[in-house]
Amino acid sequence: MYVLELGGQDDAFARREAASAASAVDMLAPGLATTRGISDRVRHLAFTHRACDLLGTADPDIDSAAAMLSAASIDREGSVAVRAVDVRASTGIDTQRAERTLGGVLTDRGFAVDLDDPDHVLYAYFSDPDGDEEGGTGEACCALGWLAAESVRDFGGRQPTDRPFFQPGSMDPLEARALVNIAGAGPDTTILDPMCGTGGLLLEAGLVGADVVGGDAQEKMVAGTRENLTYALDGDGHPDRDAYPEPGNWGLFRSDASALPVVDDAVDAVVFDAPYGRQSRIEGELAPLISGALGEAGRVAQRCVLVADRDWREAATGAGWTVTDYFQRRVHRSLIRHVHVLE
Repeated sequence: MYVLELGGQDDAFARREAASAASAVDMLAPGLATTRGISDRVRHLAFTHRACDLLGTADPDIDSAAAMLSAASIDREGSVAVRAVDVRASTGIDTQRAERTLGGVLTDRGFAVDLDDPDHVLYAYFSDPDGDEEGGTGEACCALGWLAAESVRDFGGRQPTDRPFFQPGSMDPLEARALVNIAGAGPDTTILDPMCGTGGLLLEAGLVGADVVGGDAQEKMVAGTRENLTYALDGDGHPDRDAYPEPGNWGLFRSDASALPVVDDAVDAVVFDAPYGRQSRIEGELAPLISGALGEAGRVAQRCVLVADRDWREAATGAGWTVTDYFQRRVHRSLIRHVHVLE
């Protein structure tokens, strides 16, 4: 069993993304989830920071955590360090005192403490729904676990404005990564974005090893996406080749999303960020466009993630999809992204 340290403020969304890289993910406490097993893809999750081999849980106070650690079976050798986290500042725990106390327990059990380069790192997570401003679910607890995997946190250093081709409204890479993960992007998968814009979704899917195919009705966007993918996947813009799998192959075309030049069942998943009403000259044009795109997505794939500025669940079911998850993601005061997960 593992404990996952979730990121962001939307536990339901983070849990759904984590399920793409872990099995049987269940909420434990605000910002924390448990899972029966993890894959290498955990390292490329956007809204999971760490996965730890769960040692046990206790009440969210230092004495209870120390008692549990004292009684726990530990089958490890080498030096250790302790990292305490007050998840979302929900417990008011003194994390430095927690680290000293738990480190003392490990020292008493014969372990050497090495804060700079330990062989093993014990994480102590303290979380309480009563102190969580986001109203998280679960029980108040302390979860102890040995660090098993950390996700690559390079999103802040590669913003859309840093790419060769940029347009206002481009999606943040953190959000884009989560969406392609939910779609199932990874090695040996093919992801299609029929409204690729500047290519942000394709870029994130390609970084985690998927083959990606993109289309757009505007030649300007196709050309710009070609620049961005060449830069980020094949060129100097790749963040860290040691931290990622080999980038997938990619290809682009110009086409209306409701008439794709793609054969039936050609890709594993479709993911796209639909035009927003405020960006459309005639808002009435959106409904047939989205309905057509959803119909084509169902022809070429068995999974789809649709992002939009409104609720398109009725259109999705009308196109033959089943809505398995639906999230509202606040971007700023005037924009809420609606995320539809379809099968």
